[in-house]
Formats: sequence, structure tokens, C-alpha cells
Amino acid sequence: EVTLVESGGGSVQAGGSLKLSCAVSGDIFRGCRMGWFRQAPGKERELVAKIGSLRTADIDYTDSVKGRFTISRDSAEKFLYLQMNSLKSEDTAVYYCAACRDTTYDFGYKYWGQGTQVTVSS
Repeated sequence: EVTLVESGGGSVQAGGSLKLSCAVSGDIFRGCRMGWFRQAPGKERELVAKIGSLRTADIDYTDSVKGRFTISRDSAEKFLYLQMNSLKSEDTAVYYCAACRDTTYDFGYKYWGQGTQVTVSS
């Protein structure tokens, strides 16, 4: 069984930084793509950043966070990170870690964490 547990969320003033972590337990096939999503109140869940396997290191971001957020994963593939800098009030949302790209699942990923709240005050 695979579980994902996010941590690192909290409240910060605009312009500040936070680093989210996602601890992965269980066996994930090496090569699983992983990503960070967020969902703000009243809005749909959106993909913030995604990263491929260590072999490809394919990384992409949604336009609104490019240059401010950095996604990374450790070599053992047990942690996924999201470094968030220059935070804005519009970054306020619940952030979710997701693993293993599979279009048969909601939002295209098979495994999900429970989410961590990020609140940015202006």
C-alpha cells in the first residue's frame, strides 16, 4: 500500500517562503511521475508542478508559479518537495502531493496525500 503524507504548510506573509514535503511510504514503481496540486476555496484543483522519474527529470510548472516555485525529489524517491518563494495571496490553497501518472484516476494520478493548508496574507 502506498501512502503520501504532506507537511510544511502554514501561514506566511506575502513575499515569504515555505517548503512543502511529501513523504512516500510503500513501493512506488521507479519512474512514477509525481506532482503537486492545489485547490483554493471555490476553485477547481489545479496542477502546480510535476516531475518525472530520476531518469528523465522532466519538470514543468503552471505559468503562475514559474520562477517562484521549485519541485524536486530525493534520489531514493521517498520524498517530494515544493519550495515556494515570493508567495502571493493567490497562492493560498490546500496543496496536495500526487504520485504515479494514470489517466484512469481523477486528475490523472493514482495516489494522493491528504493535503496541507498554505495561507498567504497580504
